[in-house]
Amino acid sequence: MADNAQYLTLGIDEEVFGIDIRNVREILDMRPISKLPHAPGFLLGMIDVRGAGFPIVDLRTKLGLPRVPQTDATRIIILDVPVKGSTLGVGFVADRVFEVTSLDHDQTEAAPDVGGHWKSNYIAGIGRKGEAFIVVFDLERLMAGDDLPGLAGAEAA
Repeated sequence: MADNAQYLTLGIDEEVFGIDIRNVREILDMRPISKLPHAPGFLLGMIDVRGAGFPIVDLRTKLGLPRVPQTDATRIIILDVPVKGSTLGVGFVADRVFEVTSLDHDQTEAAPDVGGHWKSNYIAGIGRKGEAFIVVFDLERLMAGDDLPGLAGAEAA
C-alpha cells in the first residue's frame, strides 16, 4: 500500500502548488494589509488574526511572478513555517485555494534536473492529480529563499 500525505492545493497563475496540511492553520478571505516601510518586495505587510500579528507574503512575488490585482478568489493562507529550528506564523497570498488532496509518496518526483543553474530547492516534490502536476513546497527553503528570483529582484530594487 502506498504511503501518502495530504496537501492543501492552491493556484498561482495557471499552476497548482501544494502545502503540507500539517503546516496550515487557516484560510482567510483577502483583507486589508498594513504596509511596512522598507519591506522587501515579497512582504506585503501585516494583518491581525484574533489579536496576533502575521506577516503576509505575496507568493507570486516570492516565486518571481508579476503581481496581479486581487479577485474574489484571492485568499490568505495562515501557516506555521519551520524556520531555523523554530516555527514562524506567516500568511501567504494565493490567487485561489482548491482543496485538500492526497499524494502518494512513491509517485512524487524530485524537481527535474535540466542542467544549468535553476533555483528549485524550494520544491519538495512534484506530484500528480490526474494529468495535472502539483508542485509541493518545502516551506523552510521557500522562506529562506535567498536564491529565489522574487527575493533577489525585490531586494535589489
